[in-house]
Amino acid sequence: MKQSINILLSGGGTGGHIYPAVSIANELKSRYPQANFLFVGARDRMEMEKVPQSGYEIRGLWISGIQRSLSFKNITFPFKLISSIREARKIIKTFKPDVVIGTGGFASGPTLHVASKSRIPTLIQEQNSYPGITNRLLAKKVDKICVAYDNLERFFPSNKIVKTGNPVRQDLLDIESKTEEAKTFFKLDKLKKTLLILGGSLGARAINKLVEGQINWLVEKGVQVIWQTGKLYFDDYKRYEKLQGVQVYAFLNRMDLAYASANFIVSRAGAGSVSELCIVGKPTIFIPSPNVAENHQVKNAKAVVDKNGAVMIQEKELDSFQNQFENLLNSISQQQELSQNIKKLALPNATKTIVDEIEKMIQN
Repeated sequence: MKQSINILLSGGGTGGHIYPAVSIANELKSRYPQANFLFVGARDRMEMEKVPQSGYEIRGLWISGIQRSLSFKNITFPFKLISSIREARKIIKTFKPDVVIGTGGFASGPTLHVASKSRIPTLIQEQNSYPGITNRLLAKKVDKICVAYDNLERFFPSNKIVKTGNPVRQDLLDIESKTEEAKTFFKLDKLKKTLLILGGSLGARAINKLVEGQINWLVEKGVQVIWQTGKLYFDDYKRYEKLQGVQVYAFLNRMDLAYASANFIVSRAGAGSVSELCIVGKPTIFIPSPNVAENHQVKNAKAVVDKNGAVMIQEKELDSFQNQFENLLNSISQQQELSQNIKKLALPNATKTIVDEIEKMIQN
């Protein structure tokens, strides 16, 4: 494979689309330092900030999604789509990519559409157990589809599917060796159990309200709590740090140590989080967000729960949390079973496997 290749990547809107694209780019860059990289994102979305922070150039398209409710914004969608296809065509004509990779999000639709029409090798990476509309529409056009879950033949041509898993942070691959470091880092009592609560970078209102209602009960049970509220909610809940054994954070900069410190985890069920938690292998309670397209977080969590690898509590069932967590807290056999089963679903080499597929496409 030639060293001076041009690689175009598109994905964004959420960290769940941006992180896999950057991870794939980093792996390609480590193999081919002379390669040229360009990202395509949606204007005014977070990728326009996050991708340059990762060291890559990005171009923005004037594109957004279709609103599922009646909205004036839908009137502008056809104009945005036409504009984005024209701009994607200019970018591809100028950059002359050898391969185009999409990880989902608004901008990947026009970009991959133009690339496939131009007969450039194309690959999409689908993170969820229930694909988004962009990747479902692209499936017939692209050459290869890397997935993280089984049974996606319902949505994609089976001859194009490769099960690779989702890219994850490499510092999570050996967290068991970091347990002592983690407990020291967070100043934890080594004789007590620790519950890690994750709501994502922005936070999850329902999870934060649940924890607020249960925090005194958890303290009475002797459980230490590391509570990541998200930046939108930190000021509302930081006062609870006054309680014995409770730590409140807007962000957790050392996720490897946060995972290593935990005996139990409560988390949303975004694709990236689920993939990380399969590698981490701790007893987990998923509280999926109901406010996402196609209800895909519930489907992501269910794919693990159906293999008896986690517990799921939907937001409408949060009054059962205390009972479910107490059962888990008191049952070593359930803890071991969940831990063993979720680890079986881990695919720690996803990034390398995806890049192997990209290399094959370019060579062919």
